[in-house]
Amino acid sequence: MGINYSLNDNGVLEVVIDNPPVNALGIADTEQLANIFESVSANLDIKVAILTAVGKGFCAGVDIKEIENLPANEGILRINKACYNAFASVYECAVPVIVAVNDFCLGSGIGLAGAADIVIAAEGVQFGLPEVDNGALGALTHLTRLVPQQRARQMLYTCETAPAEELQRYGTIYEVVALRELLNSARLLAEKISRKPSKTIRAAKESANGIELLNIRNSYRFEQGFTYELNLAGEGEKARQAFIEGKRDTQSK
Repeated sequence: MGINYSLNDNGVLEVVIDNPPVNALGIADTEQLANIFESVSANLDIKVAILTAVGKGFCAGVDIKEIENLPANEGILRINKACYNAFASVYECAVPVIVAVNDFCLGSGIGLAGAADIVIAAEGVQFGLPEVDNGALGALTHLTRLVPQQRARQMLYTCETAPAEELQRYGTIYEVVALRELLNSARLLAEKISRKPSKTIRAAKESANGIELLNIRNSYRFEQGFTYELNLAGEGEKARQAFIEGKRDTQSK
């Protein structure tokens, strides 16, 4: 359990989040995701990558209990660095990354999906940022790659979610399919990409990133600065304790 990955004969890397009960990502899990996607640059056998999950939830966000159990500000510092590296590693991965979202996609899940090249989702999947309820900020950068700016702000302020079908209307989700068809749809698309010249696809990925107007690293780092401020002000501590005491939705980041 945790993060599993495999590479097939056609050069398709599959990375699977398997961390029950809701696929919340601990610090080590998040760091491992960053290491996996960063390593793609040196492995020329990889032509395309799929990131997905099994069980309940694609990702419920970070492991709040782990953060709260670490001394002083260690948890916040470590998870923020891990998320920063993981989201950037997906966005900057040397090959296209397809994210196949099987269930709710919250917090860190938005960071991963919003950093990807292509998103496919199962019917009814909900996307959201519960950061305000957690006394933290972050991944609005990535949410605005999935929904329009004003919709993203409304979701940020209210912590309300948006269904996959809405995101498909914006054109940011490639397909919405039945859950039983999700992985097969991602694999079919990955196989189509894998048949293209590998060197050209890697150049295309670098080119696509190079012409994007939003600097993902700088924008997300700016957001994270407010998380540090809120944590020092005690807001993060209050929110994490409310979560641990069961006073908030267990699917929140």
